[in-house]
Amino acid sequence: MGEFETRHGTAPTARQALFLVFRIGNERYALQAIDVVEVLPRLPLKPIARAPAWVAGVFAWRGTVVPVIDLCALTFGQDAEARTSTRLVLVHYRPDSGQAGHVLGLILEQATDTLRCDPADFQPYGLENRQAPYLGPVREDAQGLLQWVRVNDLLDASVHAMLFPTPPLNPHDFEARP
Repeated sequence: MGEFETRHGTAPTARQALFLVFRIGNERYALQAIDVVEVLPRLPLKPIARAPAWVAGVFAWRGTVVPVIDLCALTFGQDAEARTSTRLVLVHYRPDSGQAGHVLGLILEQATDTLRCDPADFQPYGLENRQAPYLGPVREDAQGLLQWVRVNDLLDASVHAMLFPTPPLNPHDFEARP
């Protein structure tokens, strides 16, 4: 036993992480809280012409244009329901460790709960889903299965280029002009 356990009579605890839990339909999913920048109520968005249906639009946030995707539409082809618990969750999106990260908005249903658990509790579910590489391992608890959504795997290269153009868009272009 180590010095801490001897003095306090406890064993070391497992590595714990905080997750934001949300739903798509009746299914539960989770984002690691370290990826979350801010949780906002659902806001009006400017649509992006000819974007995939699951790209909900963009909005100006703290001087930056933030693209927003509807995770329900991306995953199952149906728009998120407009509930009081539907949130616009801003996340750190870093698809490549060699590049600067971006803020990406996600529309998530029932994004009101958190869970603290050991990330090792999430286990592979035995299916390689190349169409949805962001859907990670699952964790079983009293409520059923909870699936980890990996933020950095949400967008393929073509959608990434569309949502995060170089040079970046200017938020003043979206404001009403007299």
